[in-house]
Amino acid sequence: MIGLYNTKVKYESLAQESKTEIVDLIKEETSKTKEALTDKKIDSIKKKLNEKMKSSFIPVPEKVRKNILAEVEKEARDTTENKMNSSIINFNVGEGDSKLDKFVNYQKKYPNSSIDVALDSLEFEKNFTNRFIYTRAKAANSFTNDEESRDQFLNQILSFGSISLFVLLPIFTLFLKLFYIRRKYTYVDHLIFVFHIQTVFFMLFSIFYLLKIVGISPQLWVFVTLFLLYLIIAMKQFYQQGYFKTFVKFLLLNLSYTIVASIGVVFVLLISFALF
Repeated sequence: MIGLYNTKVKYESLAQESKTEIVDLIKEETSKTKEALTDKKIDSIKKKLNEKMKSSFIPVPEKVRKNILAEVEKEARDTTENKMNSSIINFNVGEGDSKLDKFVNYQKKYPNSSIDVALDSLEFEKNFTNRFIYTRAKAANSFTNDEESRDQFLNQILSFGSISLFVLLPIFTLFLKLFYIRRKYTYVDHLIFVFHIQTVFFMLFSIFYLLKIVGISPQLWVFVTLFLLYLIIAMKQFYQQGYFKTFVKFLLLNLSYTIVASIGVVFVLLISFALF
């Protein structure tokens, strides 16, 4: 489902490809002269852009073309001297004197340098630790300069994240076993209940992304609220306890799972970055 949504986003970005090119053209024009673009130059730019969009490999709808042309004209008239905002992510590394900072700075300056040459130049021992840190510095630089690398890293996080959800299910079941220790339910009974809840979670998750794929902008908090309401009602019906006890255990269960899930997220990020 997430893959379909990412495909839709990439299609939309390709449809906007011509706008990026024309923005670069505006920047090039304004770097040559400090004078504001004349109406004639703006019209010429708009004409080139319109022709480029019409001949694009991916067809750009007429409505989208008009919106792009209007935005480009507004941007050109506002100012020709201000620099365009950079869309590159800026990591707070490379500004200190730590080993990682030195590796990041060196790799950024000499991107094609081999690890052995880099370690020799920086006068670091060529051991496993330094080699590993240097490869992570190279990965960090790729995030700042390459959108495709960021997309690959995000996909890797999602891949490990889906695995971690199933790994956390037995832990979630243990919490239920602990909170309902006086109830005559086996661990398997609790596990079946957890699988049921997880199924509902993925159903809501899928509906959320399906709506985004078809162009609707759903509110995430609505789906979170629906899931939490379903969870407390399911706990009340399955374990047959009063509303107050169910609500207290509902809060304790979510607090416990949030703590464990937060630790899991940190591990997923670290593992994803280490294996990227």
